[in-house]
Amino acid sequence: MTTTPVPRLIASLAVPTIISMLVTGIYNTADTYFVSRIPGNATPATAAVGIVFPVMAIIQAFGFMFGHGSGNFLSRMLGAGKRKEASEMASSGFAMALIVGIIIAGLGNIFMGPLIEFLTTEDVSALTLSMTEAYARIILIGAPFMMCQFVINNQLRFQGSAMYAMIGLLSGAIINMFLDPLLILYFGMGVTGAAIATVSGQITSFCILLIGSFRGENIHLSIKNVRLNSYYFTEVINGGIPSLFRQGLAAVSTALLNHAAGLYGNEAAISGMTIVTRVLMLLISALIGFGQGYQPVCSFNYGAGLMKRVRQGYWFCIRWGTIFLTILAVICFIKAPWIVSCFNDDPGAVTVGAAALRYQSLALPLLATIIMTNMMLQSIGKGVKASITSSARNGIFFIPAILILPYFFGILGVELAQTVADFCTMFLTVPLAVSELIHMSENDS
Repeated sequence: MTTTPVPRLIASLAVPTIISMLVTGIYNTADTYFVSRIPGNATPATAAVGIVFPVMAIIQAFGFMFGHGSGNFLSRMLGAGKRKEASEMASSGFAMALIVGIIIAGLGNIFMGPLIEFLTTEDVSALTLSMTEAYARIILIGAPFMMCQFVINNQLRFQGSAMYAMIGLLSGAIINMFLDPLLILYFGMGVTGAAIATVSGQITSFCILLIGSFRGENIHLSIKNVRLNSYYFTEVINGGIPSLFRQGLAAVSTALLNHAAGLYGNEAAISGMTIVTRVLMLLISALIGFGQGYQPVCSFNYGAGLMKRVRQGYWFCIRWGTIFLTILAVICFIKAPWIVSCFNDDPGAVTVGAAALRYQSLALPLLATIIMTNMMLQSIGKGVKASITSSARNGIFFIPAILILPYFFGILGVELAQTVADFCTMFLTVPLAVSELIHMSENDS
């Protein structure tokens, strides 16, 4: 971690994490793709999956919070030679995620009626509502497994076991993709089959990752090491709250997006925006995986006082991340109608989705700087700055945009909201990044 050339080190860690994040993206897109193939009900089924997505995003948000919070801390402790604290954090972070996952699963199913009412508009059809509830109930049952798999995955990754972390997630994705067409189409289970396939994949990943935590030199999870006290909880919050903000606000923004699409458009508009959201998440997941290859390098070297390596890795990731996203942006702009029609050929969905995808592709290259800066700030323990940058894109700027722009421009405002938020976020991110880079430059060792 402290001697291997930074570009080579990041690349070796990034390959499995990129695959891991693409797998996570597959989880979020496979259901959308296969339910869009349900004969006669493609649009309401796609809309239902999109409506429930904020629930999945909230579950993932807490999983990432406990995973990144505990992972960042244990990596810094390992870099400082404090294995005891690292071991206690690993078990404590896992226990926190398990408890919160059980609570979310229980409360979500108990208050399903108000939850569905909050996520939908009055114009949504009865068929879409019934599909939404069927899908949501099963997804919520899988909440503890989803959250805990993210915790173990991140803890393994921050210890340098990115390859095994990738294998764990990949195994679940294979199960999910195998069961999706089988349950949704062959057995005719529709969105219920999609939910069962997703949860089955999550349980598979959880079991394999749990086994991996007991392999080799990895820190072993143990009930004896659980410390549910203020010290470890505070460290988890400090290191993980940016992830909670980032993913949690993604849930809020998606709910507002769906509401605006339904209010100023129709179910086809909701379907189109759902497709664009999933496609962009899949594309961005590769960049996030690249950044996650940098995070353990960043936190470990920061803990060891090697600031030059931290900065070198930051610029390496931004340079190649921007090139990668620029290429994807060009492809998305040119092929937008075809990409959307791969999921749903409803003319209304294609019209709205293609326009939104083209607008968002204009800001896509900016996300390399936005996301890498957020990861750098989070990995070095700058919780406040990291929380601001993680909240900006889906919260500070997006929420006003999705509330104001459609009021003046109708469905065009819905299509433009994320693009406007991304440009504003870039202007906020740069000064925060520069201030920390200057500080690290002054403390090089």
